[in-house]
Amino acid sequence: MSEPVLGPATPIASIDDLVGAMRAGGKPRAEWRIGTEHEKFGVREDDGRPVPYDGEHGIGRVLGKLASSYAWQRVEERGKVIALRRRGATVTIEPGGQLELSGVAFRSVHETCPEITEHLQEVKTVSEPLGVRWLGVGFHPLARRDDVPWMPKQRYEIMRAWMPKVGTRGLDMMVRTCTVQGNFDYSDEADATRKFRCAMGVSSIVTAMFASSVIVEGADSGYQSWRAWCWRDTDRARSGLLKAAFEPDFGFGAYVQWALDVPMYFLKRDDRMIDMTGTTFRTFLEGRATQAPGEVATLADWEVHLTTLFPEVRLKTYIEVRGADAGAHSMNCALPALWKGLLYDDAAVDDAWRLVAGWSFDEREALADAVCKDGLRAALPGGKGIVLDAARALLKIAHEGLGRQGLRNAAGDDEQRWLRPLDERMARGASASDDIRARWEGELGRNPRKLIEALTF
Repeated sequence: MSEPVLGPATPIASIDDLVGAMRAGGKPRAEWRIGTEHEKFGVREDDGRPVPYDGEHGIGRVLGKLASSYAWQRVEERGKVIALRRRGATVTIEPGGQLELSGVAFRSVHETCPEITEHLQEVKTVSEPLGVRWLGVGFHPLARRDDVPWMPKQRYEIMRAWMPKVGTRGLDMMVRTCTVQGNFDYSDEADATRKFRCAMGVSSIVTAMFASSVIVEGADSGYQSWRAWCWRDTDRARSGLLKAAFEPDFGFGAYVQWALDVPMYFLKRDDRMIDMTGTTFRTFLEGRATQAPGEVATLADWEVHLTTLFPEVRLKTYIEVRGADAGAHSMNCALPALWKGLLYDDAAVDDAWRLVAGWSFDEREALADAVCKDGLRAALPGGKGIVLDAARALLKIAHEGLGRQGLRNAAGDDEQRWLRPLDERMARGASASDDIRARWEGELGRNPRKLIEALTF
């Protein structure tokens, strides 16, 4: 839920303007970049409780110390720091105080992973004196929903009131989940369509590969990814798999038509948020929105609306892949490497799509449910093996794609080196959730304090 970089406040003349904005996002291959976003939970080191915004040991204090110590520019709302900006990167707070880094667009994983390392070191340096620790995991392992303090952002107030009307787990998604995401470029509409369909098709496999959210409220949930399970009933109008992606005529126009009919959350005018819940963007564009009489829809409004849509793969002027639990540092670096191998090599895109091309949409939906609980051991559609088999094949394709791209660091290693944590996991057939479960029942002795120590960056 990073803050959008607003485009021009130009009135939208027609739907063609919205399609044109996506077409304008196309870039030649030489200009393709990758961006990584990752979230983490702040907890009190003494008891693992969530950290509030206010107070000497709060999230606001952490943001302030980051700004003063590391030259981040403060972004304030109603007198409170809600985000930081520096050299193209942003740090934002999620609804429950999760901290998100939205990184710079880099050419290679050799650059994006050191950025994550630098960010984590900065956060650790300012947080430890405050008694705050940061966890790399997909769902808060200890807190109940009511234990989590809400952050002071107007958009979250609107979303908090709306979520219970459209699903059963939206509030949990907001305050108790963390993810790691990657952003990728495309050259034109045809290229975007191929990449989007491929990414949407293999998303459930990636969810299983990165599952890390097994402990919920201090107990084994029985699930591999409780984070993904929350998303399965957050808001079906705006999240999950997008059926249109698998239709032969899918393209920018189809995505725009879908997005137009998703209810808005809010409209931003100066420093105020207008509650637009229940009104689609199409209704607003046509001048029929009762909440905002006289307001004219602009490209900046559309850009904000696109950031409030949460399908497993999101399309803007780039492609955002969203299906993975946050995890350990090495896994947060493996995620962009996996997707870069798959999406920035033409043969890899085709090979990855062939793994999943024959499934019906109902089978895709059933698998998306199944991997939440069974992860790598979930059955593939048609009884053709288990997800682990597909995950190993997908990882091999990513290796081959990165190998052909051939971007090397100063030591001569290409980007395949960042896949090593996944290589080790898939060789063992074990997700992070499997390892956390084993440690929870074994060496950690179901001790919450030891669990916090084990998950801390």
